[in-house]
Amino acid sequence: MDRTFDVTADEDVDPISPVSGSFSIAVAPLAPSVALYKKERFINRELSWLSFNFRVLEEALNKSHPLLERLRFLSISASNLNEFIMVRVAGLKGQVRAGIQTTSDDGLTPAQQLIFINAEINRLIDQQQICWADLHDEMKDSGICVIKPKELSKDDRDWLEQEFMNHVFPMLTPLAIDPAHPFPFIPNLGFSMILLLKGKTSKDTMQALVPLSSKLNRFIRLPGESVRFILIEDMVRLFLNTLFPEYEVLEDSCFQIIRDSEMEIDEEAEDLVRTFESALKKRRRGTVIRLTYQGDIQENLLNSVVEQLNVSPEDVLAIDGLLGLSDTKELIVDERPDLLFDQFNIRFPERVRDFGGDVFEAIKTKDFVVHHPYESFDVVVQFVKQAAQDPDVVAIKQTLYRTSNNSPIVAALIEAAEAGKSVTAMVELKARFDEEANIRWARDLERAGAQVVYGFMDMKIHAKVNLVVRREGQHLQSYVHFGTGNYHPITAKVYTDLSFFTCDPKLCQDAARLFNYMTGYAKPTAMQKLDYSPLTLRQSVLKLINAEIENAKAGKPAGIWAKMNSLVDSKMIDALYRASAAGVQIDLVIRGICCLRPGVPELSENIRVKSIVGRFLEHSRIICFANGKDLPSRAAKVFISSADWMPRNLRRRLETLVPIENPTVHQQVLDEIMVACLKDERQSWHMDRDGNFSRIAADTGYSCQSYFMTNPSLSGRGSAGSNGAKQSKKKKKSHKD
Repeated sequence: MDRTFDVTADEDVDPISPVSGSFSIAVAPLAPSVALYKKERFINRELSWLSFNFRVLEEALNKSHPLLERLRFLSISASNLNEFIMVRVAGLKGQVRAGIQTTSDDGLTPAQQLIFINAEINRLIDQQQICWADLHDEMKDSGICVIKPKELSKDDRDWLEQEFMNHVFPMLTPLAIDPAHPFPFIPNLGFSMILLLKGKTSKDTMQALVPLSSKLNRFIRLPGESVRFILIEDMVRLFLNTLFPEYEVLEDSCFQIIRDSEMEIDEEAEDLVRTFESALKKRRRGTVIRLTYQGDIQENLLNSVVEQLNVSPEDVLAIDGLLGLSDTKELIVDERPDLLFDQFNIRFPERVRDFGGDVFEAIKTKDFVVHHPYESFDVVVQFVKQAAQDPDVVAIKQTLYRTSNNSPIVAALIEAAEAGKSVTAMVELKARFDEEANIRWARDLERAGAQVVYGFMDMKIHAKVNLVVRREGQHLQSYVHFGTGNYHPITAKVYTDLSFFTCDPKLCQDAARLFNYMTGYAKPTAMQKLDYSPLTLRQSVLKLINAEIENAKAGKPAGIWAKMNSLVDSKMIDALYRASAAGVQIDLVIRGICCLRPGVPELSENIRVKSIVGRFLEHSRIICFANGKDLPSRAAKVFISSADWMPRNLRRRLETLVPIENPTVHQQVLDEIMVACLKDERQSWHMDRDGNFSRIAADTGYSCQSYFMTNPSLSGRGSAGSNGAKQSKKKKKSHKD
């Protein structure tokens, strides 16, 4: 790339066109050596995220995937981008409006970042539209068609008219725009038709708006054996005369808006729930920060919309293609399994089956870890259900960051509370885009008699912990679940996460202290094994990194393996740079944002970074330290965590870092999961020092996700696995003899 890193706000940005198999981001190349104190040692956070979303889009172009799964990746890429705009872009725009000149870690002001970001967003949108055009044609060849009105038969039109009158017409509100009818409010992600009408008798012209409710399907399935759809806006166009019977349509087009999703929260509010309900209403009325429209809209109509919504000209974008690409997920039909990923058998851990489904007995026998989605999330649900129904369980303490509608976890907690058990639910109201659902769950739990706590005003509760206290004989026995993902049965089917079950007394006591901190601000003074942010997690990891540095200096094997979603925190990155300079070999699996530059001489030449993007969303966080032996080994220090290495996770969230000490679980997490991820080729992208990613092998090579789908995990094998291991040892001994 030919531009300098220190741009000014009015510079033109000439983004580089992506080539299938590799993506670049708009940052400058490094000099051969970068000192630790220079800002160029960091990659811009927002541009790194956009690079990740390009990798998601690349999966939609990957013809080794089934066609409808490629469509799913396109929809995900579009949905991701919407959220990025309404959160990250909105935040930067707010900083610009406030006159903030503070630079990011990589040395850019908010205005400078927006220059690069907008160029990359527009490039991404162009590539998404090209991808949609290709997929549209391939779907048509495969018998799934999105047809135009001119392709409809008379029978189709007759059916559509009945469908429109019965199910769409009642949902539409035609709105004239004139002094007596001011421009209406359009909600976030609102999709609308804008019209120019002429009276059939008066010949006067009028502008009008037809908002298309989000409750309406975007694609209407036509009857018949073939799989055919028509867009809702095309359907409405056919019957506009029913909405405006006295007018004829001169012009019509569609537009969609994105609003700022940030919420203004009064930190001194006494009633936190009421504050959030009010804030959610404010979100719906947030500033419009993006307007996209179909490219054939009349200029006067467009100007009217832009003026009424008070959108900046640079935030208005013509789309030559389909608006609202995230809606294309509606075209994924179950009746075409040949165009979907093959189903795989989600395993239920044999270790739990060995005890007739008694999770507590399984945990008491030995710690174990469940690897989602390859192993069923039902184990976690069963853990809570069993606790709710077991008369010997006296207390349940649970964090709830995100969960599903009709959540079996929440239902079990309600059942436990109604049965008279002591139930404490730590409900995080600040889980972005899940606040409304969490408020509902909180009120349901309170009505059942649970103690509901909303955590900290200035900090999210992001840790995933469930502590169950059970009376066994004359004493109380505790069991605890630590997770890297949410208590969400739906996302657990597509997110790769780890659920760790233990009754280790020290970890259970630490979990109890952590809940006391969440409920009563009682800072733990004597944690025995568990580390947590914002108080000890970062410091403990930095000490472990420093220990590897000392081992390297002493000539001992030194290495770090880490897997997470995002690496942003400058202190952690600088610690890794110091470790690399000392000779520590570092291998990182970073799915999304990575602000570290690998492979820079004298800075990070011993650091390798890869990103895995595949069928399942890589979500588990694992950290491994060599501890004086070559990785992998029994001597390695292994941890699972709920935290990515981002400032928010380490400073403004409550997160956990859990040591894995049980030999079987240790072996599974280190020798099975981490080794497989590092070995992966088919779904992996290698990152270079300029932040560019290149795919290793799209069609061939080793796939860690395929391996996990077809091989049972070590700690969940139960007696069958133990017998198999014994037989394997006998065979090895026989061969030696």
